[in-house]
Amino acid sequence: MPRKRLIAIAATIGVAIAGAAAALLPITASEAAAACATAYNNSSVYTGGAVVSYNSHNWTAKWWTQYEAPSTGGSGVWTDNGACGGSGGGGGGGGGTCNYPNWVAGQNYTTGAIVRYTNGLYYQATHDNPGYDPTISTWFWSPYSCTGSGGGGGNTGGFVVSEAQFNSMFPGRNSFYTYQGLVTALSKYPSFATTGGDTVAKQEAAAFLANVGHETGGLVYIDEINQANWPTYCDRSQPYGCPAGQSAYHGRGPIQLSWNFNYYAAGNALGVDLLNNPNLVATDAAISWETGIWYWMTGTGNAGTTSHNAMVNGQGFGTTIRAINRIECNGGNTAQMQDRVNLYTRFAGILGVPTGANLTC
Repeated sequence: MPRKRLIAIAATIGVAIAGAAAALLPITASEAAAACATAYNNSSVYTGGAVVSYNSHNWTAKWWTQYEAPSTGGSGVWTDNGACGGSGGGGGGGGGTCNYPNWVAGQNYTTGAIVRYTNGLYYQATHDNPGYDPTISTWFWSPYSCTGSGGGGGNTGGFVVSEAQFNSMFPGRNSFYTYQGLVTALSKYPSFATTGGDTVAKQEAAAFLANVGHETGGLVYIDEINQANWPTYCDRSQPYGCPAGQSAYHGRGPIQLSWNFNYYAAGNALGVDLLNNPNLVATDAAISWETGIWYWMTGTGNAGTTSHNAMVNGQGFGTTIRAINRIECNGGNTAQMQDRVNLYTRFAGILGVPTGANLTC
């Protein structure tokens, strides 16, 4: 935060005396121009609290941003800290150029938040928490290494969909499906939406978001709507059974993860016990997004390939539909299939890329 200036001029002191006194006093840090933070980089990802320099001013990001140069206009994400001069680093400790707020015990932190702990090192929240100690609650926090201009903690190149674009895709979304939760989940599968060049990466992102948008009614629904189906997703032939209960493995999350064997497999892949705690998919935004990306990257359904490979290898959006819900293909439910295609076409337009061929199945 900016430091208050010390006002050293009393009304009863003459101008000459005040000038002489000022000449004898050293300039305080608050009176000197602040050092410039690391220069803004348009392709870097910045999270809330990140400080950069731009046009000889320091700026602080209020929330996650990318591709939005610091200014007092636009979305209002940047705060002008005032003029700066000379070279400057970021916050100390932890190496690199981090400049994030100090951790405060008892303060609520959302997934993706980055803080400077009392030991001078930085940590990023991997799950929402009410201010747990980063060095003790390691499930809620992970060490954060500064590698540039305050970035996305494991998402090395930044997501190809900006937060503003995400919001335009899902204007009525449930607040549970946070953008930061999605960005945090990307670290589990770094090849997602980063393979095959910029156009292919954006096509894959658009395809994924179109499918999850269809599955959740525009990222509105977290749990499967038809509760009558809930008890049907327990396969008792599996050796691990259904320890959370007969109705515990209904559809949840962006791809509506269903069945005990899918919760078991996803949990094993992600390092989370979803078999015993399936409701984490409906209560932890990052885990919820992780399950969606897990299926996208590993599930083949009736397609014979994953959705990721379908987009990267040019098989087209229609193959992703077949991998996720084959019932809609081959005329099974043309209206539902077309809704996915319409969403994909719109999202590809938002990202400025062509849809490619083979849109239907």
